[in-house]
Amino acid sequence: MKKFYSGACVLCTVLGLSAQEVLWQKDIKSSTQDFLSQVTTTIDQQYLITGSSIQSNKLQQDSKQNNGYDFHLVKLNQQGEEIWEKYFSGNNHDYLSASIATQEGGFLLAGTSYSGKGLDKKDESKGGSDIWLIRLNEFGDELWQKTLGSASDEEARSVIQTTDLGFFIAGNVQNSAKGYGSKDVWVVKLDKDGKELSQSILGGKGLDEVEEMIPTKDGGALLGIYSRSTTGGSKKTENFGEGDYWVIKLDKTGKTEWEKNFGGKADDHLRTLALTSTGYLIGGESRSERSGNKTAGIEEGTDLWLISLNERGEEIWQKSYSFGNRDILMGTSVLHSADDKSSKGILLGGYTQAEGRIESDDETFWMLYLSADGNEQWRKHVKGESRKREERLSDIKLNRDGSIILAGTSAEELGKENWKIVKLGDKQLDQLIEKQDIKIYPNPVSDYAYVEIGFEFKEADIMLYDMGGRQLQSLKTKNKVTKINTQNLIQGAYLVTIKTDTSKTANAKLIKK
Repeated sequence: MKKFYSGACVLCTVLGLSAQEVLWQKDIKSSTQDFLSQVTTTIDQQYLITGSSIQSNKLQQDSKQNNGYDFHLVKLNQQGEEIWEKYFSGNNHDYLSASIATQEGGFLLAGTSYSGKGLDKKDESKGGSDIWLIRLNEFGDELWQKTLGSASDEEARSVIQTTDLGFFIAGNVQNSAKGYGSKDVWVVKLDKDGKELSQSILGGKGLDEVEEMIPTKDGGALLGIYSRSTTGGSKKTENFGEGDYWVIKLDKTGKTEWEKNFGGKADDHLRTLALTSTGYLIGGESRSERSGNKTAGIEEGTDLWLISLNERGEEIWQKSYSFGNRDILMGTSVLHSADDKSSKGILLGGYTQAEGRIESDDETFWMLYLSADGNEQWRKHVKGESRKREERLSDIKLNRDGSIILAGTSAEELGKENWKIVKLGDKQLDQLIEKQDIKIYPNPVSDYAYVEIGFEFKEADIMLYDMGGRQLQSLKTKNKVTKINTQNLIQGAYLVTIKTDTSKTANAKLIKK
């Protein structure tokens, strides 16, 4: 489970932000304390909402072995309408921590399982808590599953798909016989069918927790770790203070290419990673004044601290930003140019809490937009209302069209959390997104292609022609991104044409490999 539940952000107040409109809102009701992990955006701009719930029908059963938390998934279309809902159950508690949309159109789920073999879980426990992986197709049907673990306690934190269509799984392991400290980072590389290719334990003498992992352009991975350890074990870089950002670059086989530590004398907690055109963006919270290798000071309480690195891990710039009190970074999105060759800007999202005292403005949701070199362009925030209901923000995602998805929980009382999903349109962000009239990806294509329409419309026709002008497919859509089947096409070039109800047209070439 993500660790942001200690703080709350009032979701309903977000709706009052200037220059924004609510495109839709979806409430998924529950009678128990449900945990929402994240919202995952699919390649065709649909949404998978994932977390952990106790199913209501289980509460009516007497079996003590069958009333724990289960993996809970809800898929929504581009309009926020439910497509399907799924649960995956073991015979004990199972917490869904991370999910990704795969390039083939399905999903990979990674969670922490306390269950042995039984119900939906096909493998025995390895001992303690394990990492439970489930691969799904786009309809939520299971393709394969795997249990990873040892006699120690493992917890899942992040999963990514690499350029070879395989996966990296990152989690934490406590007091491992093969480890180096009280808690270490555990990384496993799998092929696309779930076969284990390598595993490694990373850590120093102390506590290290992986917070985030992202795929890199060369098929490897970048790990973002909150480190409270000294050198020793696999760790070659010394901490500067109480807690540091520890960043590790892995190659495509899972071997360490380089590692870097960033921090001041106090506590600095890494939260997010993002790819830029020049390298990587590392973000989190800092309590440190200028010290160690931290050259950006703090204004009040806990501030945001952002570091830009090149692909070798060398610092390009670092900056700090303050909203007052304790600032929590929830999400980082880099806005790219239409050709994806340069970074235009950076969008940060999160919330603010009072530092050790209760005030009327205890919760503030904010968005911060920066230029590519980290200079602030604008910020938006709204003070939290008096908390008559429990409102907690779990995830924020920026969509390709400039809209924003907020995912969190909402309840009249603790223990009865509903999931609340809100899609916002933002005029300022919309103007920042470079849009092409028509975009096709992946291109060249093998089985399926996605056609993205850049201008406004209510309904459009998508036609596929061969180069001789013969129409092969025609379909209507109301979606900005539409999936088309190219399995039966022979190798060669084709033309995709769109025509909307506003009489706009656009063409693009599609290459079948």
